[in-house]
Amino acid sequence: MSSSVPPRPSEPRPRRRDRHGRGMRGPIAPPQVPLALSRAAAFTDLVHDSVERLERHWPQLSEVEFAVLDVPSFGEGGEDRAEGWEDEGTVPLGRVTSARGDGPARIVVYRRPVEIRTKNRDERALLVHEIVVEQVAELLGLAPESVDPRYGQD
Repeated sequence: MSSSVPPRPSEPRPRRRDRHGRGMRGPIAPPQVPLALSRAAAFTDLVHDSVERLERHWPQLSEVEFAVLDVPSFGEGGEDRAEGWEDEGTVPLGRVTSARGDGPARIVVYRRPVEIRTKNRDERALLVHEIVVEQVAELLGLAPESVDPRYGQD
């Protein structure tokens, strides 16, 4: 007599759901919805938008490297410490580094200190733009008002 039931596999199958039918499910929101973006990606988009606004009037900014870091480095020998932190009570929101050798000039915006100081996306967008304008002004040796005439008006 032959059995029509296939033999059981020796290894258990990977479970996709737990015994109550819950477990791994699909994404919460489709990729085109803003909810699908992480906070870091949304912040990087704010910096990118601000840079695009300024590049229309200042084409030389295309040669500047813009970066987003979570927090400034406070450790021994860190760039931020070396560039002078006279006031120990303040945390920088951004930093500019002039071009050195064959490397481009670099502007860094720190995500976590900016997020802590703002309550919503609109405030965050305004503060990010002000930080980028201030750093660009420092790099170009100009006043922030000459880099962006709307600086400080919002």
